[in-house]
Amino acid sequence: MHSIRRQLLVWLLALVIVGVGFAGWLIYRQALAEANELFDYQLQQIAAALPSEPFSSVLTSRSGSDEGVVIQIWNRNGVLMYYSHPRVPLAPHAELGFSTEMTARGEWRVYSAIVGDNVVQLAQPLSIRNRLAAGVAWRTLWPLVLLLPFLGLAVWVIIGRGLAPLQRVTRALDTRRPEALEPLPDTRLPQEVQPVVHALNALLQRLATALDTQKAFVADAAHELRTPLAAVQIQAQLVARAQDDASRKEALADLQEGIARATRLAEQLLALARSEPDSKTAMQQVDLHALLDECVGAYVLLAQERGVDLGIETSESASVTGDADALRVMFSNLVDNATKYTPRGGRVDVSLKVEEGHPVVRIADSGPGIPATERDRVFDRFYRVGEGASRARTDVAGSGLGLAIVRRIALQHGATVELGESQAGGLLVSVRF
Repeated sequence: MHSIRRQLLVWLLALVIVGVGFAGWLIYRQALAEANELFDYQLQQIAAALPSEPFSSVLTSRSGSDEGVVIQIWNRNGVLMYYSHPRVPLAPHAELGFSTEMTARGEWRVYSAIVGDNVVQLAQPLSIRNRLAAGVAWRTLWPLVLLLPFLGLAVWVIIGRGLAPLQRVTRALDTRRPEALEPLPDTRLPQEVQPVVHALNALLQRLATALDTQKAFVADAAHELRTPLAAVQIQAQLVARAQDDASRKEALADLQEGIARATRLAEQLLALARSEPDSKTAMQQVDLHALLDECVGAYVLLAQERGVDLGIETSESASVTGDADALRVMFSNLVDNATKYTPRGGRVDVSLKVEEGHPVVRIADSGPGIPATERDRVFDRFYRVGEGASRARTDVAGSGLGLAIVRRIALQHGATVELGESQAGGLLVSVRF
């Protein structure tokens, strides 16, 4: 597991170490430049202090191991008069002024000048200057190096104080009960933490809404299932109490109808759960023309039994991107509702047209329709239009979920569902993709 605190500490210390190293290199370069300037001036002064009289003979070396200044003196005839360190290999001929010479013993800084009747050459190893510059840089930086552990500890503590608001938010979430979905307080929080808390509060709000919706759905479903299950239980008791074959046969028919009603309600509840907006669906290209033919064909025989004339009035070629199974459930619910609520001798017309580039499916019936004041509410789950003079059929058993499922599936596919009045006076349902 990655730790933000540890990562910040490592990166900050790495930046500090790189900065100290770069500063040390700059200090070393500056100290070396000053040392070169100082030692070059020293070589000039030593050369100026040498005697200008001609030497009569070559003097012997003073030291074979001293790596300080090496002096060579020639007379005007090119005869070497003096060599302070004969074992140091230097250029046999002097070049006037400053120069840098590479030898077997490293680089040397050489200064040559004419002093009186002599040519003087003074040389000094650059290693002395480098050691002096490195010493200056180290004496400057070693206090900072000693301070690195204390600096790391200070950075650790400061980062910990900076991350304290996140720890408070974490503790607030850890100590919450599972059902506590109230927003987290966002006062006295840094600007960097506030977006996280706002996002968490938005998530908690969505969870609260989803849980409330789920609780309401479960409560409504339990309430709606209680009635058909109780009816099934009563009908089963009637079957058990039947005294003759006729009453037993009638009780069994009622029991089968009750079981079918409960099964239909369970299927509707499952379809509604699958049609939730957040549910994942397999989107593909769906041929609406073929799909409507299939849905209408599946209900033709049932419509004939109900005495309803069901057919496709117009069907143009059109396709949409969506879930074929979900769209089949949506159109089947609409066709089923239209045939159920249309009185015997009525008709249900289905049409598919392409208007302004958008497919529009219309299902018109000659049934009682839905009053304009209740057309918005019929999309609510378990809501059913009250029985009145205009709703002649009383043998229609429903759960109030059909249009709720239709709207959910339409929302999944970016479609709109509108309710109106058909030319025959019944209900007109328009699904516009």
